[in-house]
Amino acid sequence: MTALRKTTLFLTICFFFLSARAYGQFESAEVLGTVRDASGAIIAGATVTLTNLDTGIQSRATTDASGDYDFFNVKVGRYSLTVEKTGFAKFATTNVRVDVNARQRVDAALQVGAVSQSIEVTGAAATLDTDSSEHGEVVNTQQILELPLNGRNFSDLTLLTTNVHRSIYAYAVPPREGAFNVNGMRSTYNSFLLDGIDNNAYSTSNQGYSNQVAQPSPDAIAEFKVITSNYSAEYGRVGGAVVNAAMRSGTNQLHGTAYEFLRNTDLNAAGFVFPAATPYVKPPLQRNQFGFTVGGPIKKNKLFFFGDYEGYRSLQRTADFDTVPDSNDQQGILPEPVADPATGKVYQAGTPIPVSTLNPFAAKVLSQLPTITLPSPTTSRSNDLEVLVLTRDFSNKFDTKVDYQINNKMTGFIRYSQRIDAQYYEPDLSPSLAGGSGNGNVKAQDENAVLAYTFTVTPSSLLDVRLSYSHILGGKWPVFLGT
Repeated sequence: MTALRKTTLFLTICFFFLSARAYGQFESAEVLGTVRDASGAIIAGATVTLTNLDTGIQSRATTDASGDYDFFNVKVGRYSLTVEKTGFAKFATTNVRVDVNARQRVDAALQVGAVSQSIEVTGAAATLDTDSSEHGEVVNTQQILELPLNGRNFSDLTLLTTNVHRSIYAYAVPPREGAFNVNGMRSTYNSFLLDGIDNNAYSTSNQGYSNQVAQPSPDAIAEFKVITSNYSAEYGRVGGAVVNAAMRSGTNQLHGTAYEFLRNTDLNAAGFVFPAATPYVKPPLQRNQFGFTVGGPIKKNKLFFFGDYEGYRSLQRTADFDTVPDSNDQQGILPEPVADPATGKVYQAGTPIPVSTLNPFAAKVLSQLPTITLPSPTTSRSNDLEVLVLTRDFSNKFDTKVDYQINNKMTGFIRYSQRIDAQYYEPDLSPSLAGGSGNGNVKAQDENAVLAYTFTVTPSSLLDVRLSYSHILGGKWPVFLGT
């Protein structure tokens, strides 16, 4: 049995005493802007309020001497923003979309008037990110949920980004999740982040068949960003792409989804028909992928929960062609003269080789080989056995997350993710002990836990502490090991 055990304890304590122009960290974003009056003059001392439309959580800031404001620790979601200053009418804009790790600029122009007056502005949020040189693309919630995904791996949507191509490992048996090439680099040169924490599966054998430790279902992902060049220094060591994903969180409304995706033999086309045994049998397939998500408030505007589960059950048989000895070969009647290397005796074509002269182990293997199912062509002695080889894949995975707005300056969250996958690859010469090719039994178990705490020390400094624990257990062993 080949086994891989890996336990990683990753502690990131980041003391970011940043200026108002610093880049946002992790999966959270920044909302920043400048407040001016109708003539273009800056306005200092204005009160800016940012409100999450789904959770009701508010953050406040005051413009500095340059008329600038900056919210550092902003979660992915929809927001409204208001600006108030004595002598000016209230500025308000809604539906400000904040993407993962974005620097969303919202500038405000105040009109002279009473504070009791309110001017609502649409389109105040900049549509282009002019405060960052990163090159990449955000894949939002709607794209994740509505675009077709064969296999339901959210990482496949990275192909929507330029300079991204599917890796050859994505076509392996079994395929490796999260395998894609960016700018011509190997798939192992990419870096995955989930909720601001390293999510890379550091494994040479990669028994889990994924480049990620935690592999949330698409329904559990709020959105993710694929950065392909000009990365910020915070990412470091990346030669390919950075995939920065944020998991969904609960809101003030209880919400949930349930789904089932089905594929089976009846729904499949026959495909290309090889010169096979009669009658032709369509390779059987039974695949079910099902799950649910649920999220909501534990305490409105303060404490929220989110959880998801996904199960995968697949039974599939694929046509496999092998070359095995026919009945004459198994009896030692060969079409060509052969010589016994031990004695030098030559057995002419068509002359039986006595079983007693064979190695006992070889004789046992020969006796257990299956009978050929296809007639051997006169010009070739290959591909005379057709079998429908079984591949069984059963997996379960889930995520749980709790977000806490401690007060106006402190936030935190805790998350736990787990996946257990058990696969079986039937040998092409099964059920005989002669075996055959294939991976046999494969099992992978991945776990990832995260604890995060964020404290806005001053309007221009931030303390972010994140603790991550990852555990990977993987191994495979032959079907007839020990028999």
